[in-house]
Formats: sequence, structure tokens, C-alpha cells
Amino acid sequence: MNIIASWILFFTLNPLIRVFYIKSVKGEENIPKRNFIFVSNHQSFLDLVVNGCFCVPRKFRFIGQTDQYTGIERFWRDFVYFIAGTIGMDRTNAESKKIAMQRAAEYLKKGEIICIYPEGTRSRTGETGRGKKGAASLYLETGVPILPMALVGAFELLPPGTNLKGMKIRKEIKVNIGTPLYFEEDYKRALEIPKDSDEYIAILDKITDKMMSEIIRLKDELLKS
Repeated sequence: MNIIASWILFFTLNPLIRVFYIKSVKGEENIPKRNFIFVSNHQSFLDLVVNGCFCVPRKFRFIGQTDQYTGIERFWRDFVYFIAGTIGMDRTNAESKKIAMQRAAEYLKKGEIICIYPEGTRSRTGETGRGKKGAASLYLETGVPILPMALVGAFELLPPGTNLKGMKIRKEIKVNIGTPLYFEEDYKRALEIPKDSDEYIAILDKITDKMMSEIIRLKDELLKS
């Protein structure tokens, strides 16, 4: 999202989401001044606007699927993607995923924030699923820190399968933002080895596991509060 649109959201949508939906926020002081790879659990379409609240008024982009929806739903999705500068990705196409990751890395190197949902899709049960390696690969490509975040409450307000007409307006969403994750030794080592090597893949798995364990830990803190 370009800086002008981000500032507009900062003064318009951001206050509304915080007033009508966000009940509490922990760890907002952990958001770094520099750019970061923003990773979160994914329960609802509401997650997008909640994540955006902690990115504005800076430049940021989501990576969004292009392998679902047809007709008018596809039109509106593509329109929103265009306005927001979303990086489109067909999750069923290896080349599309590769291009999306390359574009995301380029934006990170330019100082933008990239928002990723490591589970790859919204949870159908509210539980956190297994993480994919996209965020870890971006870290090894750029060295930009990973910022983990967890939220609860969005699933109950707008679960998958519910359209906007069924969305509830209640101040129920809780947010917990962790500290930035750095893997400096792994980053240095990854620069020296082939990306298709077993060692490189093991590093991706290590980073992904740590990232997901942090998201789950942050979510558990919210559930206990």
C-alpha cells in the first residue's frame, strides 16, 4: 500500500477498527521502527484490517491468494488488491508462488512491510494450523526481521463461510505482538549454501517452527487473559 493510502487509512479505518473491534493490545511497543515481515495466525477476513492497524501509516503489502472466487467476488477481490497493492499468488501454481516471493523480497529490500499468514489460509476451526516456509524464505533472502503476532476473537465475529452481512460488530478482538525474531547465524550460513540443499531446507524449517511456536505462545497468553 502506498504511503498516501496508508495515511488515509490511519485517519479513517484505523480509528474505527480500534473503537469498535479491538478490545486490547499487548506488545505494541515491540513494533520496530524499521520494516519487518509481519506474521500472524489467520482466523477471519477481519485479520486483514486488524493487521493493517499496526502497519499504518507506513508502506505495507499483503500476499493474497488468487486461486479462489469467480464472478463478482473475483472482481471485488482484484479491485481491493489493486488499491492495496497486494501481491497476488496462486497457491496451486509453483511459478506463481516463486514470483510472489521474489516481489515480496524486492519490496522488503525497499523498506516496506510484508504481511503474511503462514498457515496459508483461514482456520476453519479457530485453531492455529501448521506454518509454511514463505516467511522464513523471505528472511533468509533479505535479513529483515520477523514480527510475530497473535489475535483472538475475529473467528467468532466473521468466521470462514460468513459474508459481510453476517459480520458482528463487537469489541472482542484481542491482539498480542511479540518481539522481532532474528536468526543472524542462520542468515549468514544460508548465504553460503545452495538453496536446494538439505541444510538450507533444515534452516527454513527451524525458522518456521520458531515463528509458529511464538504465534501459538502469544495466542495462548490471550486465551488465558
